[in-house]
Amino acid sequence: MRNTININCGWLFSKEAKSVPANLNKDWEKVDLPHTWNGTDGQDGGNDYYRGKCYYAKELKSEDFPAGEEYYIQFDAVNSSAEIFFNGEKLCTHHGGYSAFRVKLDHIQTENLLVVAADNSPNDFVYPQQADFTFYGGIYRGVKLIGVPATHFDLDYFGAPGISVTPIVSAGKADITVNAYLSQEAKVKFEILDADGNSVCSDTAFGTSAQARFVLENAHLWDGVKDPYLYTARAQIIEKDTVLDEVSCKFGCRSFSFDADKGFFLNGREYPLRGVSRHQDRPGIGNALNYEHHKEDIELICEMGANTVRLAHYQHSQDFYDLCDAYGLIVWAEIPYISRHMPNGRENTISQMKELIYQNYNHPCIVTWGLSNEITMGGVADKDLIDNHRVLNDLVHSLDKTRPTTMAVVTMCSPDEEITKISDILSYNHYFGWYGGNVDMYGPWFDEYHKKFPKRVIGISEYGCEALDWHTSEPEQGDYTEEYQSYYHEELIKQISKRPYLWATHVWNMFDFAADARAEGGENGMNHKGLVTFDRKYKKDSFYAYKAWLSDDPFVHICSKRYVERVEDKTQVTVYSNLPYVELYANGVLVERQEKGEYPFFKFNVKNAGETQLSAKSGDYSDESLIRKVDTFNEKYRMKEEGAVINWFEISTPPGRYSVNDTIGDIISTFKGKLFAVKLLSMIAKAFSASGSDKKQGGVNIAGFKINKTMIGIAKGFTLKRALMMMGGKFTKEDILKINAMLNKIKKK
Repeated sequence: MRNTININCGWLFSKEAKSVPANLNKDWEKVDLPHTWNGTDGQDGGNDYYRGKCYYAKELKSEDFPAGEEYYIQFDAVNSSAEIFFNGEKLCTHHGGYSAFRVKLDHIQTENLLVVAADNSPNDFVYPQQADFTFYGGIYRGVKLIGVPATHFDLDYFGAPGISVTPIVSAGKADITVNAYLSQEAKVKFEILDADGNSVCSDTAFGTSAQARFVLENAHLWDGVKDPYLYTARAQIIEKDTVLDEVSCKFGCRSFSFDADKGFFLNGREYPLRGVSRHQDRPGIGNALNYEHHKEDIELICEMGANTVRLAHYQHSQDFYDLCDAYGLIVWAEIPYISRHMPNGRENTISQMKELIYQNYNHPCIVTWGLSNEITMGGVADKDLIDNHRVLNDLVHSLDKTRPTTMAVVTMCSPDEEITKISDILSYNHYFGWYGGNVDMYGPWFDEYHKKFPKRVIGISEYGCEALDWHTSEPEQGDYTEEYQSYYHEELIKQISKRPYLWATHVWNMFDFAADARAEGGENGMNHKGLVTFDRKYKKDSFYAYKAWLSDDPFVHICSKRYVERVEDKTQVTVYSNLPYVELYANGVLVERQEKGEYPFFKFNVKNAGETQLSAKSGDYSDESLIRKVDTFNEKYRMKEEGAVINWFEISTPPGRYSVNDTIGDIISTFKGKLFAVKLLSMIAKAFSASGSDKKQGGVNIAGFKINKTMIGIAKGFTLKRALMMMGGKFTKEDILKINAMLNKIKKK
């Protein structure tokens, strides 16, 4: 029988070693897996975290190996490339930091040295290389030793489990095909077990690729978050009534489809997919998570009432896919083909897609495979990029005939572009109301798309805005306050709820996450678009806006609890609740009772004088908060801008002239404004030149992104001041004031 043991403990690690050691160096740092070397420097900003080759080593004695005739070692993930050495011999190289891989171990001695060279160095052939998240290096998932008999289920093929299950459901009946893949010909017993472990049906077959087919007349359906029922498929290699090897997997019987007018269907009924995207990192430990971390994440997602999660932008841990199966979340799974096409990386997109599908085919939670994300960020798709997508699209259809392909397309990519027509279904990443434009642009944009392309299935793959512990009574775009984030998501909920044709909508992001290149919002190295903080300890108010909209679990929540001291005489108090009414009390006195309207957002006006204890109640449910009248705004609530703190009164704005407080769109609407924009692009390129930016291919290239007409298009809604202040401190206060003086010379239309 197969024997598996984890070998996560007792490794040695070195960042300084330059080559594979011949012997165990006990001066190296002692570590246990999972482990990353970027748990700190990948989260502190500056885009200077260590990217290079590091070494792990572990001594294995012969008695450490489990019983077996052949031995494999399985790495659940090493980022982003790995070289495996055993007793000085190089066994394999693996490129791709998010998928599992195995390697066979031969010539086991009494004492053995296992060495892993893990490498997250920049290159032009392994994805990702450019994206808004930290590429943590290390053996950040578990490692296992596997002992098997000579005749065993296949362990050599793209990290696959050796068994695949394809259930086709129609009218409550499930036709189930189970395939098993073996190292050599043998007899295989197949069996289907129900959720209680009872045998439902069984059959036998013979070969290296054995197959059995079953029919469940009244299958218990996997039915999303309400009833995620799971069967088990088991395969055993039998020789003379002895079980030589065994593999099994959970699976679910479900049908799903997509409709251009009505969105997503699960088991024949409309099932609007409303949820979030997820990154996999945490403070101090990066992406080196354990099972409890994954479980906490999915419980928070489910508490919010989401029924779908986009696992961006790479293959996630098997633990998390398993949890999505068990909790009933619908999953969009994708490879890290992101931001910038690399001609030398085509083969890597293919290998990563094969690993994603082969390793995750059996998960009922997955309904679509993502080809890429924002791949045209740098401009219009070229022939090589388009060809690569067609290859990937055909590959997916050849490997999985049950699930469609999708893509996440960035705003500046026109729906008329050829790249948007390759995948079976499509979603757009839009940030109207944050990265330009206004929050009310979403609905009209999608309505126009839907009218122009009525047969295309369309969704929203990313939308969101950032919020830290900054606060205001007058929220506005770009202030990074919790109040603006709440307003933003209220408006999105209103627009999404009126458009059933959107097959799925995914908030960006469920959790704050590390992006070491970022320098905005007052805390460097982080993207703060999460509905929950990076440490998972604080649910932002916008979390409760979605809970009120999506969840059936009754609750009442008062917003802006962290914003106590107020200067206004009358305070608007926002309450989120999914209950039919809310009563608000101020110092025990009823202010108002409001019945739930079209949306679960309750707005009250409360006199702000002295100290006021607020209490929101609905039946047995309540929440408390406090406000206090002050004469002067408390600066602890205002964003601490790094590098370019400019007060409004320092910016001159002559009548009829432009300033940095005008939007980029307004400025370039005049001829002289366009000439100014050309000068500004040159200044930006110069400011980034120290980081290796250049002027290639007909446009200014900054941090790998070409600033061309399409990029300017999405930025038109920004004020120039905000755009400059988002460039990681490249422009000082003095720089911005000089630019303002230049604009003051240009007349408005």
